[in-house]
Amino acid sequence: MLSSFSSNAVLSKARAMYGKKLTSQNYRDLLNCKTVGEAAAVLKNQTSYGKVLAGINENEIHRGILETELKKNLFSQYAALARYEITVGEHFSNYLVTHSEIEQILHSILLLDAGKPEEYFFSFPSYLTHHTKINLAFLGRSKSFDDLLTALSHTPYRELLEPFRPEKGKAVNYTDVENKLYAYLYSGTYDTIRNHTKGETRRQLLDIFDSYVDLTNYVKILRLKFHYNTEPEAVKSSLLPFGTLKKSVLSGMTEAEDPEETEAIMRRTPNGKRALNTEHSYENEIPRRVNYRICRHYIRFSTHPSVVMVSYLFLLQAEITDIITIVEGIRYQLASVEIEKLLVVYRDMKERGE
Repeated sequence: MLSSFSSNAVLSKARAMYGKKLTSQNYRDLLNCKTVGEAAAVLKNQTSYGKVLAGINENEIHRGILETELKKNLFSQYAALARYEITVGEHFSNYLVTHSEIEQILHSILLLDAGKPEEYFFSFPSYLTHHTKINLAFLGRSKSFDDLLTALSHTPYRELLEPFRPEKGKAVNYTDVENKLYAYLYSGTYDTIRNHTKGETRRQLLDIFDSYVDLTNYVKILRLKFHYNTEPEAVKSSLLPFGTLKKSVLSGMTEAEDPEETEAIMRRTPNGKRALNTEHSYENEIPRRVNYRICRHYIRFSTHPSVVMVSYLFLLQAEITDIITIVEGIRYQLASVEIEKLLVVYRDMKERGE
């Protein structure tokens, strides 16, 4: 068990780090930027990201390099907390590594399918090389699915992806690969929670992950069934096999006649009741918005170090996702009002009057 000193150190340090989050003014300044370089300058000179961006030339930075530096910061911030947590800190470090590995694999597949594998260079995550057994350099040079599998040798991912080898001339089934990889991620996460936590710590951690998985499955049902006309059985096979939703509930939603019926079924569940009254612009943002609110509550009020650590991890991920969304919006010359609709953290701050 954690000593009282170590426990207090985790709680106080995580909350102090969270206190350095972007302000509403920072978000407004970013939304007013016209170029990626201007956004990089705001982050470098006006926010806590200045240290990680100190060595960059904001006038020449590529969007992919900026994104990589932001994610590098996520690793370093979490590592600063994990060294205080001697019970499950390392296990949740594995969650972060696995999540990052999956991002790299999926990114590589998208570039392969687009015929632009060389673009991997601009987002090469050198910080990850010290944590992964994936041959990232070879992954970045992959010209085929076989090359990708070679890069994944000596990792669990090769065996997971072997069945998805596409026929010659055909694209990889990206959706099925994505489902398989994220099922692997959450399988390890739930094993960690079951095997290394108990009591109120376990309950709060399950609240964080169950709510996210339940809402992710709900949104996936809406998207596949009503946007892509996918058959119910195919929808069911694509869902994450975790969370609190019973099979009867999932079946009811996948066999519903329209989105309204699906929503009505979800609203009768605990996570549906608290989630579907949350204001949102797009269905896809529901899991992230609710996850952000839950973690913001726990980082302020939980007394359990591992819960506060995981909450900080998700809160920082949400902030970085918002920043990347702003940068992408700038890159594609979207109006700031349109970019703002896609943000999670800033919109939540505005709703609370910050």
